[in-house]
Order: sequence, then structure tokens, then C-alpha cells
Amino acid sequence: MMMTSQEVLATYEAMAVLTRQMVAAASDNDWDQLVQLEQRCAAHVDQLRAHEPAQALAGDERERKLEAIRQMLEDDRKIRDLTMPWMARLSALIGHSGTQRRLAQAYRA
Repeated sequence: MMMTSQEVLATYEAMAVLTRQMVAAASDNDWDQLVQLEQRCAAHVDQLRAHEPAQALAGDERERKLEAIRQMLEDDRKIRDLTMPWMARLSALIGHSGTQRRLAQAYRA
């Protein structure tokens, strides 16, 4: 069943709220909360993929949708800026752990 224009707008605006909350979670290093919010946002994306009408919104509705998308893109950039250093540290730890494991295995042999 196709979504109405109001349902489409409500979904995009709900996603914008979630991405704003994701920025706050990333700022607080609350990775569990970030994952939960990301999953909720993904559910909205799935809903839009399945039920958003092909016909584009017009006028004020189109502008509201574009504003929500602009906000989500800006928040996504902020989230990446906050998570990249953490991901780099995690990657280094995993790499270091793998090196230690290989060395231990080599010296046991």
C-alpha cells in the first residue's frame, strides 16, 4: 500500500530526528544507543523503499522533504567525523591483537 504524502513527510522528518539523536549518541561515545538509533532509521528507509509513491512531492511538501534530507546528510557527516577516530583505534587494536596472536603461534610451533 502506497504512503500518503503526509506519511512520507512524517517518515523523513522522523529520520531527521533520529539522525540528530545519533549525533548526540556519537558525541557521548554511546555506541549501543547509536546502533539502536541506526536500526530504527534503517527501518524507516525500508518502509520508504517499499511504500513511497513514485510521484514526487511538490511545493512546500517537496521543500520539507529536501530540508529533512539536507539535515540528515549534515548529521551523517558529523557522525562520521565523530566515529572515524574510534573506528581507527578499534582497527589498530584488532590489527595489534592479530599480530600478537600470529607471533604467539609462530613461537609455539
